[in-house]
Amino acid sequence: MKKSIYCLLLIAAGCCYMASVQAQSIKRHKKWQLAWSDEFNGSGLPDSTKWGYQTGRSGWGNNELQFYTAADTSNAQVENGKLYITARNNGSGDRQYTSARMITRNKGDWRYGKLEVRAKLPGGRGLWPAIWMLSTDNKYGGWPESGEIDVMEHVGYMKDSIFGSLHSKTYNHIIGTQKTKGVFIKRPYDKFHVYAVEWTPDHITFLLDRKVYYQVANEHKGHEGWPFDQPFYLLLNVAVGGNWGGKEGVDETVFPAAMEVDYVRMYDYVE
Repeated sequence: MKKSIYCLLLIAAGCCYMASVQAQSIKRHKKWQLAWSDEFNGSGLPDSTKWGYQTGRSGWGNNELQFYTAADTSNAQVENGKLYITARNNGSGDRQYTSARMITRNKGDWRYGKLEVRAKLPGGRGLWPAIWMLSTDNKYGGWPESGEIDVMEHVGYMKDSIFGSLHSKTYNHIIGTQKTKGVFIKRPYDKFHVYAVEWTPDHITFLLDRKVYYQVANEHKGHEGWPFDQPFYLLLNVAVGGNWGGKEGVDETVFPAAMEVDYVRMYDYVE
């Protein structure tokens, strides 16, 4: 998400492609234990013991248009058993578009595990919802050295697809070596889907509705290619515009637009 102009480069190179979910020769870890979850059973603002916010309007490395707010129910609200992260068009000014970028940093941080997020995506050209993870302590340096796990990214003008990706010093879009794969998704806007990753010392596996569509193996050549041996935290957000999300412009009629999250569950890796 942080540097997702990578997909534009991938498309140009013919490397960013769509693939149906299908059986693959993969290695799966089977022992997981629930360690952290939010079922969003309350009402009002999200649980502050589990969630914080990243705020501001800096473009976020992608020329995004939204201003991220903190603890504002117009952009992040729990009701009816779900979390709603809502992007809004306020008409004009520095905060024409507002949204929320929710994080678990220092409230939920994990080294290995299985993450599941059941969500329904917002539809519309110019929207860019994402479920992703970043290094808690930037052990190996700033982006991309300390890594990024994109559990799910979606851009509104590609309505039948989501993307799962990994970034590192060795594998990133800046040098054209990124690890990413797109997969067909049916009815992402009016149906809930389960987006997940299984993260072990040897593999990171991407799943849609509990079916594997991509797996990346640890080549055991050091942290330059595999910085995924340190704690990461979760981010949930809906961006507006940007180099990738806004490639075909922003449809002003789609607002307000919300990503609805039914639950977030993180399972510990059990050896």
